[in-house]
Amino acid sequence: MKIAILGAAGRMGQFLLSTAAKTEGCEVVAAVERPDHPLLGTAVAVPGVPAGLTYSSQWPAAAEVVIDFTFHSCVPNNLSNAAANGQGYVLGTTGLTPEEQEAVHAAANTIPVIWAPNMSLGVNLLLELVRRSAEILGPEYDIEIVETHHRLKKDAPSGTAIGLAQAAAAGRKVSLDDVACYGRQGIVGERPSGEIGIHALRGGSVVGDHTVHFIADEERIEITHKASSREVFAKGAIRGALWVGGKQPGIYTMRHVLGFE
Repeated sequence: MKIAILGAAGRMGQFLLSTAAKTEGCEVVAAVERPDHPLLGTAVAVPGVPAGLTYSSQWPAAAEVVIDFTFHSCVPNNLSNAAANGQGYVLGTTGLTPEEQEAVHAAANTIPVIWAPNMSLGVNLLLELVRRSAEILGPEYDIEIVETHHRLKKDAPSGTAIGLAQAAAAGRKVSLDDVACYGRQGIVGERPSGEIGIHALRGGSVVGDHTVHFIADEERIEITHKASSREVFAKGAIRGALWVGGKQPGIYTMRHVLGFE
């Protein structure tokens, strides 16, 4: 599979390049960066990447699949280019605005798009566990989600935390918009039955920790995932890229990649 990495010079981009280079069936054909990036034209110094590959701002028309972990405002234009070239698309960028989310749906009419808040295989197993737990335990168990990330993360709460809240809401067969509470401050009154709390912590160099608390009067269940390296996200994204190539247009998730759907 011919794969291009968007945002290739960034921290996540470097892990994607390295992981793709080590994965059988992957051929890295482009390392794309913004037009004003200082590394444009320089060689990609990642072990295993084909010799002569340089950072470029040109759209990678030769790629069969592109992987995007860039900034959210770049996504609509990237999607448009991928759709024009008939390329599969793996989207790991979070913090998309409603308008940017609409661009994802529009592109999926033309190309296959994997859209997941977190590409980690472990997190996607966690999503399934949370959905099933919420379904089985019911509203007698209060749900609170706490996520922790490094100080440089720009969006909050994390896309993964929102995805976990959506999984819990789906398990309860309710809309997250109707029950979500994003942090608390001041005299907020008693906690409503069925509320799903979502809280964000920022500090240090934490790659990503997520804990879902199911709290009843008699007991508390905590389900936690902790990422120790961004390589775990890269591995999931590359697996998704190998899976999505040649699929029919539409929006897919890591549930599809893992065979849950």
